[in-house]
Amino acid sequence: METLLQQLTRGNALVLIIILGMGGSFQAGYHITGISSPSPFIQRFINSSWYERYEEPPPPQMVTMIWSLIVSMYAFGALCGSGTVRLFSGMLGRKNALICNSLISIASGGIMLTSKRAKSYEMVIVSRMLYGYSAGVGLSIHLMYLGEISPKKIRGIVTLTSATFMSFGKLSGQFFGLSEILGREDLWNIILSVPVLFSVIQVIVLPFLPDAPRFLFIEKGDDKACKKALQSLWGQGDYKQEMEEMLAEQAAIEAAPPKSLLQLLRDRSVRWQLITISVICCCSQLSGMPAISIFSFDIFLKAGVPKDKICYIIVGLGLAEISSSICSGLQIDHKGRRPLFFGGYGALTVICVLITVTLNLKDSNYWVPYITSGLVVLFIICFCGGPAGATAALNSEIFLQSNRMAAFVFLGMHRWLLFAIVGLVFPFLINTLKAYSFVLCACMCLLGCLYTFFLLPETKGRTVLEISGDFNAITICGKSFAEEKSIETKL
Repeated sequence: METLLQQLTRGNALVLIIILGMGGSFQAGYHITGISSPSPFIQRFINSSWYERYEEPPPPQMVTMIWSLIVSMYAFGALCGSGTVRLFSGMLGRKNALICNSLISIASGGIMLTSKRAKSYEMVIVSRMLYGYSAGVGLSIHLMYLGEISPKKIRGIVTLTSATFMSFGKLSGQFFGLSEILGREDLWNIILSVPVLFSVIQVIVLPFLPDAPRFLFIEKGDDKACKKALQSLWGQGDYKQEMEEMLAEQAAIEAAPPKSLLQLLRDRSVRWQLITISVICCCSQLSGMPAISIFSFDIFLKAGVPKDKICYIIVGLGLAEISSSICSGLQIDHKGRRPLFFGGYGALTVICVLITVTLNLKDSNYWVPYITSGLVVLFIICFCGGPAGATAALNSEIFLQSNRMAAFVFLGMHRWLLFAIVGLVFPFLINTLKAYSFVLCACMCLLGCLYTFFLLPETKGRTVLEISGDFNAITICGKSFAEEKSIETKL
């Protein structure tokens, strides 16, 4: 029996997975953490640029407002990018859409690099917005592409690589931000331009790799190109079973043509899928993980960890995140998705409660802050080793091809809107509620545990049509959305 590595290296699948990661979730992860370490340097740059332009120091509230724009325009750009995924990917295909998206990232890097010489904080704002747009498009298409190239036997681990590259991007942002590497005042614009190198690699290499087989067969109707793409990715073979599954899905799509986002939201037959990704996205974004990624310095400072030790603990968080993500990938196709969800969220609920306790006891002994740090590391291990990876797999498995594009638009907008809200609200929460802000996170994690345990069907090793049937079979108080639709049709 072939090992996973042998399956991935029989063709170009492993190369494509790496190249997709470089221009997809890696970029989003890097820009989440990469803005943290150069923040004081950028604020001083705003001050000096304002002074040279107007020959007077800027009002403090103006610096705060400009800095807030620099931070928040990334999420706004990503929200806009997620909303255009359908147009982008439908017109150009998965491969060409990612190539064009990488060109946007390269242009953003050029603007960022020249902003310092031009002494223009406006250019930094524009660059951050374009980076966000590129991340919003790239992350959605990356997930879609992975789901459409992978055989169902290893679909879990292939789609989970998006979470691994996200973790690697976050770790890279933390690593390059160290003062020993690029974390110096004269290099802040270079720190924010590092992902451009990976975008350049994607633009050079991706044209030589195949487009997604499902896209070629189902949306383009080109069975020869689909078979050629499968052989290029996974080695020689007839791939009869895979193409029969695509044919069955194509027949289902002909009965239900591709939907717009509004049509998808109105369709009762996918109501449980939409509720599921909404609940899981909310639990993921409000679990405390994004807040830890963005505000880890503030959290450790509140916990009482010495200031000069925090940057190294943060790099340790990145290492823990990527290690647990890889471990999750090795077990997801054996254990399934559901245990990773309800087990992970259950553990996170307990850890959030313990963090609340240790934050309240931080002044009782010198070693308590380090217990808090250990709990935060454990939180990241449980999150990345459970819900994070399972979410990446689930999003690619529960929608038919006709619904998938609109679903990824919905998911991307949902994700980035919540991310923007967390970025705006969490600083106020941690100042107002202090230790008790993690009680709210514990409640969201408990919701995720209960929902996935009682309502989420297992998707491991199942076709999209089988998974859709499982969702339609869900009943609450003896009723299901599928039954309601049937009654409406008869009337």
